[in-house]
Amino acid sequence: MKSVAGELGKVEELTIYVLAEDHAGYDSLFWGQFGTAFLIDCKTAGAGKNILFDAATCAEPILHNMRILGLDPKKDIDMVAISHCHFDHTGGLVGVLREAEKKDIPIIAHPDVSRTVVLMESYLWSVGLNTENSKEGIEQAGGKWILSRDPLKLAPGVLTSGEVERKFEKKVTLDSYNLEDGRLVKDEILDDMALYFATEEGLVVVSSCSHAGIVNMVMQGTRLTGDKRVRAVIGGFHLLDADRERVELTVKTLKDMGVEKVYTGHCTGLKAEAAFLDSFGDRFEELYSGKVIKF
Repeated sequence: MKSVAGELGKVEELTIYVLAEDHAGYDSLFWGQFGTAFLIDCKTAGAGKNILFDAATCAEPILHNMRILGLDPKKDIDMVAISHCHFDHTGGLVGVLREAEKKDIPIIAHPDVSRTVVLMESYLWSVGLNTENSKEGIEQAGGKWILSRDPLKLAPGVLTSGEVERKFEKKVTLDSYNLEDGRLVKDEILDDMALYFATEEGLVVVSSCSHAGIVNMVMQGTRLTGDKRVRAVIGGFHLLDADRERVELTVKTLKDMGVEKVYTGHCTGLKAEAAFLDSFGDRFEELYSGKVIKF
């Protein structure tokens, strides 16, 4: 995949607000919920853009946490990026857009984001965009779809991954199926994407669920930006069902790549978080609702 390093630019200041996570930390007024939502404030040469990356399962906890953090959906959301279609990353989007009261907010996603996707565990159930957060519902709430399989530059120093090449992790992390022409077909979750932020000190990678593989996502970021210095990897790594061998290989590979810090939660799983803590020490931090990360 072609590097865009020469034309990408740099982010001078980066602040990541965790608006939704599976838990809200200790002694906290923030609300936790199933899923992730990040508001990412990136500034370059005095200008800046705020990107809402995912919207967890429902809007109310996101809006509650924004109020505590002093954030206003009417002023502080310039665009939205959707990591993938699953309800725990899209369910709150229409509610947040209604509060934003804007028209034509760019909604950056993969062209397959509105597909019908189901799980078969215990029983058949739909896990994609729900009725309220349908493609049309998001448009009616003020969203303007920008659908691309390829990486997109969102602002100076800010890039989407596009479809992630599966060079390290070969299999997706969830056994789901798409409905295609009246048949259920294995879902490769090709819409799963990350965001990359190029800073002077190295690359910041933000994922949400990492169904495409967190190592694959980091590797794609270094290829696209041409910068092998990875300042931080942030998000859910979907290792909660992984065996010990895969967990250990993931931790070792990210460390061997020189990743400076790891911030993780959501679908990562306790065993994997413990392995990151053991390997990275104080260079590992757990994500929780209300956490603010600055670079």
